[in-house]
Amino acid sequence: MQRNRIRRGLAAAAVVAMAAGCTAQAATGTPEAKPSAGSGGSTTPTPEPTPTPSATGTGTTTATPAPSQTETQPPKPKPEPKVLMARGDKGSQVRELQARLRQIAWFDGVPTGTYGAATSTAVQGFQGKRGLAVTGATDTVTWQKLLAMTTRPTADELNGTVSAHPAGKLDARCLHGRVLCISKTSRSLSWVNDGKVLATMDVRFGSQYTPTREGTFSVDFKSRNHVSTIFHTAMPYAMFFSGGQAVHYSADFAARGYNGASHGCVNVRDRAKIAALFDQVRVGDKVVVYW
Repeated sequence: MQRNRIRRGLAAAAVVAMAAGCTAQAATGTPEAKPSAGSGGSTTPTPEPTPTPSATGTGTTTATPAPSQTETQPPKPKPEPKVLMARGDKGSQVRELQARLRQIAWFDGVPTGTYGAATSTAVQGFQGKRGLAVTGATDTVTWQKLLAMTTRPTADELNGTVSAHPAGKLDARCLHGRVLCISKTSRSLSWVNDGKVLATMDVRFGSQYTPTREGTFSVDFKSRNHVSTIFHTAMPYAMFFSGGQAVHYSADFAARGYNGASHGCVNVRDRAKIAALFDQVRVGDKVVVYW
């Protein structure tokens, strides 16, 4: 009996020992974190890092860049043009001014060397046409513009002994027969007979909206005291060559010069010259208009 009790006690102890060994084995499968030294066995969590605020987050201040040390300076105003000649002046430079203006049909008279009303008006027309300040006085800007558009006047030009608008070289179509040879370049009409120039006169043409036609035509009919049926204006000594376009005297051209324009006709400002020409030209004579 006693032996049986001893055996049962030993068996129970063995069972308990085996159960304790299984638990220990299971525990070693998942090791626990070791406590840090001096912590008294407790584990202290590692603190989370403090997030850095965004540069654009709420409550942050964005630095304003320092202003540039150099500031843009406003451009300096251009100096006013210097007046070289004005009304009342006299001298050789005024005479040259008049001759140069005459070359480009702004001054109609003979150069005198005196800066009068006609010269002032011519300068005003020249200035207005080219977008300059319209003062009538010749300043440095006006003078340089005029020099660039003209040539040095000859002695004859300075004295007014040559035509303001010489015919120059005739178009080849004007060299044979009886021809009214009209050059838009020199703004002149030459009455030519077999290549010989019998008369020359200043003319003007239509505007860009009513241009004078270019080409070779013939005189269709003549009308000494003609009046326009469209504009009801006088057209004395009219010689028609292309539809309603004609060569004729113009009182407006005589009064205003090249400040105006025709409605397509070839205007002549010298009444005596156009009257003499009218008597010589025949119906059927050639008309050549060219550049």
